[in-house]
Amino acid sequence: MKLAQRIQQIKPSSTLAMSARANAMIAKGINVVDFGLGQPEFQMPEVASEAAILAVRNGYTKYTATAGSDELKEAIIQKFKNENQLSYEKNEIIVSCGAKHSLYNIAQVLFEAGDEVIIPAPFWVTYPDQVLLNDATPVIVKTEEKNQFLMTRDQLQCAITPRTKAIILNSPANPTGAVYSKEDLEPLAELLLATPISIISDEIYEHFIYDGKAHTSIASLSPELKKKTVVVNGVSKSYSMTGLRIGYAAGPKEIIEAMTTLQSQTTSNPTSLSQKAAIAALKEGGAFIQNMVSEYDRRRQLMVQQLNKIPGIRCLLPAGSFYVFPNVQDLLGKGLNTATDLADYLLTEAAVSTVPGEPFGMDGFLRLSYAVPYDKVAEGVERIHQAILRL
Repeated sequence: MKLAQRIQQIKPSSTLAMSARANAMIAKGINVVDFGLGQPEFQMPEVASEAAILAVRNGYTKYTATAGSDELKEAIIQKFKNENQLSYEKNEIIVSCGAKHSLYNIAQVLFEAGDEVIIPAPFWVTYPDQVLLNDATPVIVKTEEKNQFLMTRDQLQCAITPRTKAIILNSPANPTGAVYSKEDLEPLAELLLATPISIISDEIYEHFIYDGKAHTSIASLSPELKKKTVVVNGVSKSYSMTGLRIGYAAGPKEIIEAMTTLQSQTTSNPTSLSQKAAIAALKEGGAFIQNMVSEYDRRRQLMVQQLNKIPGIRCLLPAGSFYVFPNVQDLLGKGLNTATDLADYLLTEAAVSTVPGEPFGMDGFLRLSYAVPYDKVAEGVERIHQAILRL
């Protein structure tokens, strides 16, 4: 049986692959500290759990509208209004089976052969593959550590060609934790406004911001930008509801309608019970977010402080998300030639799972998630320290 050419262009998710290796070791009784998978370990808000249980008891277990229930759309509209100063109608909102699904739907309805899509690197591993799956070409723009991994106006301008169809922006970013402030976004926005380029703004980590910084959606900068932007978000990260698979997108009516048509022929509606839980989380989960982010701030500071004490590692203090992206280039070339080699060494020799930078578009770095308990952060980084000293 011959597989389609498109599937041969992509690779399995590297973050999920590392997690699978760590889980296999755990199943053998090995005490692994897993910094690999980007998943909050907190239990989802109690109010969301109760809403899902009540939905089961009330028989809310049938199909809903393809693009999500009106009740959930209303909660999303209120969220955008209250938190992002953005106004949408119901026909400008679609709910999908996770933010990854929302992004794939966007790629399906926008991209085709001959199109180019600008992706700043380091990037979430899924962006380029979703572009390739839809016959378009990823154009990777490598950002620099000295610029906090933020794409500059000059870099963007150099990447734009007559074939550029869209740009994917991610703030706060995975894997770096980089955050585009209003001042960072404005020069990019000014340039994009003079083009027909669509903007895909992945804001799934919007609540994970530290040091008094604020999240800014590029769509909120002007009505003209809003008309050309699709904002993607969800409840997976902010409410620790990854397994419930609820993501959503807001954008121009014609794009959302096309995504809804596509979804009607693929997954149909997102899970009914998860929608009820998401409504409760969006309406009443504010305190949950504050408590979780406050705890992650403690872990962030500990992880960065301890990593910077390890010879050969330097690590920026990220402004957002729940990842750090330490530079490990000084450790390479002594039997460990790539960050992948180093990640394999740390998993084998220290039972610490990390993700190498190569799949994110930048070798010489590792991604570590501090979405693990505080004592595990301390233990895991100390194991890394000792393993590095043994090199």
